[in-house]
Amino acid sequence: MKRIESLQNTQVKHWKKLGTVRKERDKSGEFLVEGFHLVEESLKNKHNVLAIIIREGMEIPSKWNVDDIEIIEVTMEIAKEMAETEHSQGIYAHCLQQTTSNDQQKSWKQVLMIDAVQDPGNVGTMIRTADAAGIDAVILGKGSADAFNPKTVRSGQGSHFHIPIVKSDLSEWIQSCKEQGIPVYGTSLEESIAYHEVQPQAKFALIMGNEGSGLAPKHLVQTDMNLKIPLYGQAESLNVAVAAGILLYTLIPQTN
Repeated sequence: MKRIESLQNTQVKHWKKLGTVRKERDKSGEFLVEGFHLVEESLKNKHNVLAIIIREGMEIPSKWNVDDIEIIEVTMEIAKEMAETEHSQGIYAHCLQQTTSNDQQKSWKQVLMIDAVQDPGNVGTMIRTADAAGIDAVILGKGSADAFNPKTVRSGQGSHFHIPIVKSDLSEWIQSCKEQGIPVYGTSLEESIAYHEVQPQAKFALIMGNEGSGLAPKHLVQTDMNLKIPLYGQAESLNVAVAAGILLYTLIPQTN
């Protein structure tokens, strides 16, 4: 087992940047997860795990299969420096972001598109919800929180290792869906129908918009149909991640 004791170590500095600097994550195509649950989830895609980092005095659970994965022990001081949570468990996985080929992307029939949703917790929850609903992929448009921000990853609860996440231009994806005969649903209070009036679809794309301003007008005009969720109480609006869950489970065929 390798051991690192200096905060000035190049690898330690890189790990710290992965947790705090989006450009570092984008440039390297890597990210860091923290805590036993997320590290265990990362091991389900072992080929994406570069290393597991543990605080001195800790042991990796015996049930984990960590064959061929580098294990690095660090001092208490380094572990504290890397921590993104108040009560850190002192275990991390250094991971590669998943990549997908054009052929894989062409096979997707049910996708969730996220348009400029800025809160990492909301983005992470939507990734988790799409995973739970069996959606093929999540497409993150410009202006959205980084999918691999530590807060987003924590909210995703391991779904980053289960479902493809692509950062791309939504207009291009909408056009691609139309060319493949995949209906595109937007979300709007105007020129829309109530969500329960739409039938489940074998193929669909659903676009969720910004928490405050909603879906960008340039995307609204591209949709085939816009959906709304009626509000029966006094709340002004629904949380965007909650709304995404309602709409996804309305659109997917029930197969149990």
